[in-house]
Amino acid sequence: MGTSRILIVTAVEVERKAVLRGLGHENERVKVIAAGVGPVSSAVQTILELVQSPIPFDLVIIAGVAGGFVGRAEVGHIVVADQIRSGDLGAESPDGFISIDELGFGSGSIEVEEKMTKRIYQTLMQAGVPVSMGPILTMNTTTGTTETAKRLVADYPEARAEAMEGFGIATAAQKMNIPVCEIRSISNLVGPRDRDGWKLQDALLMLEEAFSKCKEVL
Repeated sequence: MGTSRILIVTAVEVERKAVLRGLGHENERVKVIAAGVGPVSSAVQTILELVQSPIPFDLVIIAGVAGGFVGRAEVGHIVVADQIRSGDLGAESPDGFISIDELGFGSGSIEVEEKMTKRIYQTLMQAGVPVSMGPILTMNTTTGTTETAKRLVADYPEARAEAMEGFGIATAAQKMNIPVCEIRSISNLVGPRDRDGWKLQDALLMLEEAFSKCKEVL
């Protein structure tokens, strides 16, 4: 990216600190913020950061932990998004979920910056980091039942993971004509909520490792 400026956006402070440990430190080119949980809070904080920065940013990277879909992204793996999608923006109906795209009210997907996404993915692959690429869903309410997990798998057959901020942050960046990427470390599998089974610390360590491996290409 040369002299480009990058804003890395996480949800919470423990994720921000993991990214910073991987990078070594912030500098004049890279800033890391914790923007809050959920698509609304994170979008608002991101747009404020982008608007108020005296020097424009050229890329936004969404980072943090996520739930992985069974058989698509294992706990402890990294997922790099090739598309950022809202998983629950739309309407319920007797025949099932209707996406905002199907309703005709807009788009529930945002494309990622292709060159940087491929560069990050290839760097992690070459470093031996367990990584896969695919759509990452953004949910206002994280999945906690088998029924919802099955519905998401059916509706989004290529999706690898779900989190709570990506679509909001990406929408904010899109409004400023700034490209985005998303990198997630898997802490748990999508399905019945089992907080005791989450491997949060392991996922944070893997997030740190991912940014350590990628810092030279950012």
